[in-house]
Amino acid sequence: MTESAPQACDLIIEAGWVVPVVPHGVVLEDHAVVVSGGRILAVLPIAEARARYDAKETVSRPDGALIPGLVNTHCHNPMTLLRGVADDLPLKVWLQQHIWPIEAAVIGPDFVADGVTLAIAEMLRGGTTCANENYFFPDVQGATYKRFGFRARVGLPVIDFPTAWAKSDDEYFERAGEVHDQWRDDALVATAFAPHAPYTVNDANFERVRMLSDQLDIPVHLHLHETAQEVEQSVEKHGQRPIARIDRLGLFNDRLIAVHMTQLTEAEILLCAERGVSVVHCPESNLKLASGFCPACALERAGVTLAIGTDGCASNNDLDMFGETRTAAILAKAVAQDAAGFDAFSALRAATLGGAKALGWDDRIGSIEPGKQADLACIDLSPLETQPLHHVVSQIIYATGRHQVGDVWIAGARKLRERELVDMDAAAIVANARQWRERIAAVRTS
Repeated sequence: MTESAPQACDLIIEAGWVVPVVPHGVVLEDHAVVVSGGRILAVLPIAEARARYDAKETVSRPDGALIPGLVNTHCHNPMTLLRGVADDLPLKVWLQQHIWPIEAAVIGPDFVADGVTLAIAEMLRGGTTCANENYFFPDVQGATYKRFGFRARVGLPVIDFPTAWAKSDDEYFERAGEVHDQWRDDALVATAFAPHAPYTVNDANFERVRMLSDQLDIPVHLHLHETAQEVEQSVEKHGQRPIARIDRLGLFNDRLIAVHMTQLTEAEILLCAERGVSVVHCPESNLKLASGFCPACALERAGVTLAIGTDGCASNNDLDMFGETRTAAILAKAVAQDAAGFDAFSALRAATLGGAKALGWDDRIGSIEPGKQADLACIDLSPLETQPLHHVVSQIIYATGRHQVGDVWIAGARKLRERELVDMDAAAIVANARQWRERIAAVRTS
């Protein structure tokens, strides 16, 4: 009996360790991921992959750990150009006296395109392959993400005052419909409604968001219960806490991506689980702005989908998902007073599959499984900073830096090769960021 000929494929990635995320808690040693047509074809031992498949390209990383691409589930990526512009201030002062006035002077399509470009380069160098975006000019955001082959959900902004994007309630919704239609069937870019926050969106607009979210079957991306002040003001103005108000308006459901959630009662945590609400934990921004602590362990125990986000570079100040996930894991333990809580595997799941599920994309990304998109990141664990290697996932969460990401693929397309960006000019991106610094500095001194 003759052996069958090897099956043709586009790519085989051979790694010392493959961390598939599904099944939970598993690390596959000396395994390969086979990719064809942008999708994962098989996950199997290296020797078996070599025997069964004939690849156009083989990448061998014996000291590498291959993980699903990280999902940054809350970011304001044009704000990379505002990195460090107004630090060490409380949220309301930072936002109302510094960020909003600067944005009013500089925001426009060029600002958004250049900020997103810088963010994409930074995210790729840190193993992030998908972002949930929340900013103005979503049409420009979508075009920029598409140009560089980066996966993203772009938020369709809704806020109660005029901005450079829209001048009236009706215009916000008209433009949202136009942008949604533009990206309705795209393989990489999709949309979500992004009403800013309970304190900047009125009941009527929330009700319009709910109706359209239901009709279009897209998520709602909302800052919620970010600070104690937000909760107090809601009780004064509406007679109820923000979650109760959002629930009354019909938005507290399985389409809601609730960001921050630092001020939660036990009943609200249980309601999140009951309604299928996803929670995005942004610990470093919350710590830096002294906003409070998301009870990640309690949410996880209740069965709530947890994701990780960096927030924007104006309040973090980076897009480092390795650092963010480490902070999330350690802070969760301190808040719960439970050293065993939110362990390394759970933290990695939140940074990958949790984000994918929050975005409604867990059928296509977030884990290394046959049939899913080949959004992958390979980490070099050979440096002395991650030696000796007793436990791969523990090392990834508690010791690895983003500078150890060597290779990144999105839908099987190479985006980072041995630390070098593919199809992006790093020097030009840096030069462009520097000219924006000059323009913003001029605005601040005028």
